[in-house]
Amino acid sequence: MALTRAHNPLHRARRFLRLTLAVSLCCAAGIACASPASTASDVFPPWQHGENNDALDRGLEFTVPQVDVLADFHGNLSSPKLVLFVGGNYFFAMAPLVAQFEKENPEYRGRIFWETIPPGLLVKQMKAGGTITVGNMTWTVKPDAYFAGLAKVKDLIADGTLTGPAVPYVTNQLTIMVRRDNPQHVMSLKDLARPELRLAMPNPEFEGVSRQIKASLVKAGGDALAKAVYEDKVQAGSTELTQIHHRQTALFLMQDRADAGVVWKSEALFQEEIGHPLTHVDIPDAENTTAIYAGALVSGAPHPQAARKWLAFIHSAAAFQIFQRYGFGKYEPASTSTSTSQ
Repeated sequence: MALTRAHNPLHRARRFLRLTLAVSLCCAAGIACASPASTASDVFPPWQHGENNDALDRGLEFTVPQVDVLADFHGNLSSPKLVLFVGGNYFFAMAPLVAQFEKENPEYRGRIFWETIPPGLLVKQMKAGGTITVGNMTWTVKPDAYFAGLAKVKDLIADGTLTGPAVPYVTNQLTIMVRRDNPQHVMSLKDLARPELRLAMPNPEFEGVSRQIKASLVKAGGDALAKAVYEDKVQAGSTELTQIHHRQTALFLMQDRADAGVVWKSEALFQEEIGHPLTHVDIPDAENTTAIYAGALVSGAPHPQAARKWLAFIHSAAAFQIFQRYGFGKYEPASTSTSTSQ
């Protein structure tokens, strides 16, 4: 019987070498390593040991955490049958989602490519004809379906970038991510205004979650709290705006570069599940904001039939069982708030 990747001796040896190199890099850079529950190789993305890649033939494996890694680009670009542009805040759920989709549609096995950078940046990539540059590599890929917050998806349908209808599928809420044991004793959104508290916060320029965070800050402490977090502390240098919060917030906390950051609750649950030294502080419902995630077909999609199959799958019972593991809620048109995600 063929060995799985997890039990393949060569794979284990490669992981050991990556771990050894990551430990050296971590110590050399003076970066705080994770607790024993989290290995040094896990501190830096990617965090899923290649599981977010459905390519069947991977050839030479060369991933060096912190140095050479493309954490939010997945699969094989050679001849994909389905290309998905997914707002990055559920990158961790994509591996099981793709596996389930390919189980139900085996003709797509090993032929799906997906990106999970912030939705605003995905739009910029689409406007650039699908071309993107990461480090020294440039490639062009035309997406078949796009996924973000319901309001954003509707806006893109209205301007012709996407073709309706919008397909809503799950909901999410905000939480405050902190280091394990919460050493700065962050108890509420109001605490984020404390001058000594270092924050990692999504950048309003291209991370739509910042709109939901600002709305929750206003609920908790009025315009003064939102201004303190997103203006005063930015100017003072105690709020650092991220470029890709679903990667940077967790990493900045583990590096002791930040003390807290507001994220979607699913992201915090994922970090805790994989053993990183992180936890979260719940935000009361009266101060929280509900996101509705949605997707739609990209106008001129190269593989429209495949995109429609994914859009049908994404709001199926099988897909929701996967989302539910990370704290996502079920989208119910009659009862769900109209608040929207990125």
